Amino acid sequence: MSRIAESELIINNRGAIYHLDLRPEELAGTVITVGDPDRVKEVSKHFDSVEVKRQHREFISHTGYVGKKRLTVLSSGIGPDNIDIVLNELDALVNIDFTTREIKKELKSLNIIRIGTSGSLQSDIPVDSFVASTHGLGVDNLLNFYRHEQNDEELQLLHSFVTHTQIHGQIGNPYISSGAASLIKNFVKDFHQGITVTCPGFYGPQGRILRLGIRNPEFVNRLTDFRFGNHRITNFEMETSAIYGLGKLLGHNCLAVNAIVANRVKKEFSKDGMATVENLIQKFLQIFSDQIG
Repeated sequence: MSRIAESELIINNRGAIYHLDLRPEELAGTVITVGDPDRVKEVSKHFDSVEVKRQHREFISHTGYVGKKRLTVLSSGIGPDNIDIVLNELDALVNIDFTTREIKKELKSLNIIRIGTSGSLQSDIPVDSFVASTHGLGVDNLLNFYRHEQNDEELQLLHSFVTHTQIHGQIGNPYISSGAASLIKNFVKDFHQGITVTCPGFYGPQGRILRLGIRNPEFVNRLTDFRFGNHRITNFEMETSAIYGLGKLLGHNCLAVNAIVANRVKKEFSKDGMATVENLIQKFLQIFSDQIG
């Protein structure tokens, strides 16, 4: 195994990876990611005990126990660029020896679950409901910086998506990756399921118009209308495809569950999004306690 240079894998003075400021022993085998740093404590307040609390920039992490099961909740910040940091550093914590700076011979798989907020793209998925993402479809380009391949079905789906949305030449190449079947099977009751589109921004990339015009004003409508076999696009946000894509390449089990705080078809926004997120957190922790890990 070749040694990874100090400039490529940055380890701080306390032996922790640079951005997350975590040491390998401070990370649990199941990791919850949340975009909002303030949401970390809203998750960990339900833990029976907390053993580690770390913070560096927007990355806050709490590791503790629910019953006898250990888990970490970590704030990722917003966007696929932050997910690039989070997924690579989580993987390094379990699959790179920090002393020798070499990849371990035996690799470990983490369970990585995003608990986030999202906008619905279907009229029958109302605000304050929940979506579990079967796939993440990225228009953010992150995975195109890595060596990855799509299978025949994924290539057909992507071709249909590009043709339907008419995004030829406007952005880079979309990509798609599926969530972990071992996790998503636990999120059927009380959850809508479908494809989540991940965008590299909140305004123009998601079809919002304030003072700037956008190149594809029909983009949101075409996302809503898109069908490929039994697949449809249920929602969009800014992290899922990056988590699914990098997670699959690195060998981790990934899932995104989102509280729907906006319905872009009906032009509605939740009157109490924080309560909806709290309900999702509690529902996830119950499922985790009973069925995961």
